[in-house]
Amino acid sequence: MIIIEMILSSGMLWDLGLYCPHVGLFFVFGLLLGPYGALGATLGHIVIGITDGCVPIEIVFSSIYSFGVSYLAYKLWYSDFRNQKIMKPKLDNIYHLTIFLSIILLCGFIFSVVHETLFSFYLFQTNLEEYSTIAFFLNFTNIAFFTGIISIWLSKKIDFIETPKTSDKQVNKKLYRLLFYSLLIVTAISLISRIFGVNKQIMLVETILIGILLFSYLTKPFVHKIESQNRNSIIENIIQKFLIITLIICILGMIISHFIYHLISLNMDLTIYVMQGLIITDIIIILSFIPGMIILRDMEKKVIEPLSSFSEIEKFIKENEKIESEGLVNLYSKYLNERNEIGTLAKSYTDLINYNNNYIENIREIEGEKERIKTELDIASRIQDSNLPHEAIRNENYYITGYSHPAKEVGGDFFDYYELDDDNLAIVIGDVSDKGVPAALLAMVTQSMIKLAFNHERDPSKVLYLINNQLYKNNLEAMFVSLWLGIYNKKTKKLMFSNAGHTLPIIKKDDQFEYLNINPGIILAILEDFEYETEEITLSDELIVYTDGITDATNDYDECYGEERLLDFFNKFKSDKEPIIHLLNDIDDFIGKQDQFDDMTLIYLKIK
Repeated sequence: MIIIEMILSSGMLWDLGLYCPHVGLFFVFGLLLGPYGALGATLGHIVIGITDGCVPIEIVFSSIYSFGVSYLAYKLWYSDFRNQKIMKPKLDNIYHLTIFLSIILLCGFIFSVVHETLFSFYLFQTNLEEYSTIAFFLNFTNIAFFTGIISIWLSKKIDFIETPKTSDKQVNKKLYRLLFYSLLIVTAISLISRIFGVNKQIMLVETILIGILLFSYLTKPFVHKIESQNRNSIIENIIQKFLIITLIICILGMIISHFIYHLISLNMDLTIYVMQGLIITDIIIILSFIPGMIILRDMEKKVIEPLSSFSEIEKFIKENEKIESEGLVNLYSKYLNERNEIGTLAKSYTDLINYNNNYIENIREIEGEKERIKTELDIASRIQDSNLPHEAIRNENYYITGYSHPAKEVGGDFFDYYELDDDNLAIVIGDVSDKGVPAALLAMVTQSMIKLAFNHERDPSKVLYLINNQLYKNNLEAMFVSLWLGIYNKKTKKLMFSNAGHTLPIIKKDDQFEYLNINPGIILAILEDFEYETEEITLSDELIVYTDGITDATNDYDECYGEERLLDFFNKFKSDKEPIIHLLNDIDDFIGKQDQFDDMTLIYLKIK
């Protein structure tokens, strides 16, 4: 920092300090590097003063006040103006840009007034002494403005900014506010005293009082949290372009003043020339920068701030969760009455939040209802399962078992087997049209009706006749049932059966499985008083009855498992073990990843 000071100022302290570009660096080093930067800038200032042969006592006092002003820039930036978020130096909105300019003007004001007094005390009189306050102020503010903007932009690429550490001390805000305002008032009084030629001893007292107030204010502890914001905002990009244009205009102003110097008066004093150049530059800044600031502030207030408010919704959005709408809706509501795009956007956001929350609420109600239905279906599934036989019947005459798996929680397939008496075994398998709860209810009703009918009727065709008529009369939903009934007599080995539109059974005959050619009949509940046929065969080996969910199982290529594949499985299955598990594994291998779309039910009877 000392080297930078020396490079920028070496040979430039013309006319006893009236043109000193390095003074603006006090602001930059103090703002960005804090007390360390202020100390470095001050040491550089001392080296420059000694090199230029300045009066030692003037160097000492100038360095003390220069350090205080440099450190003041740091303290002011990290103060809680308007209860805004405190951040590292950034020019990302009009508020920060305003604070940046205000601190430059305040520090330049104090610096120029104090050094003007020191100038009058310790330096010999010149014909330029009357310009000293203006010269110091112009030097400080212009260089601080240029280098401050560039340094803050550079800090975005290389983070070298020194931030204050949070103190645990209590801050008397009123006391430090009083010190700050007193500092400004005393500085203004000192300037007035200089203008009206007040006694130098009084001016000296005023300067000492400025120093006391300045360094008293610098003891203010830092108690705030520094916020961070990594994302670029729209207004930041606009301000960056605006500042680039302003810097270009200022450079053009300096070029214009250079031509004026050569064209108008070649005998003009260099200091007066530089001052005129700075003044021309400042006039250009005032004419372009201030109106631009006003326009940007209006844009920020009417466009950017509403858009930033709308972007606050991001942190409230969570998957499958309601948006915490109270604060957001209140935030958006102040824009609802604006008859422009912002008002339309605010209304759209408010409606979106309300619609989303209503939707989530409805979804939750639906999910609750689904959970209730799932619980009820689980109960229904257990009830339906309890109506099916779970244990195989095994004796010296035969072995019979079954399997049923619904495509949904409950299904329309059912089967049953039980001994009617010591000699006869009832075998029942059925398939209700449709799936789910309606089919399950009709299946359970049909099962109950069959058991009741077998209490007084042992002819399968007559049982089907009775059940068909009962279902037909109460079939408001136009559902139907395919059903196969059989009664096996273990003494005679006769199987008496009747079919109501069900799939053909498979029997083993002469050591070969084949489909049993029987009267198909018609399904139950579509035609009243239909006469079913009872048939009888001698069963000496194996019988398989099943529902069409077995043969209709489909793979990824839309191919069905089919009756031929089913028959081929049993003919190839050479084992004394129960074939049901092996058949289900074969079906699973066939369908692959396809979901089961129909209920699967099977009864296996083996005669010993």
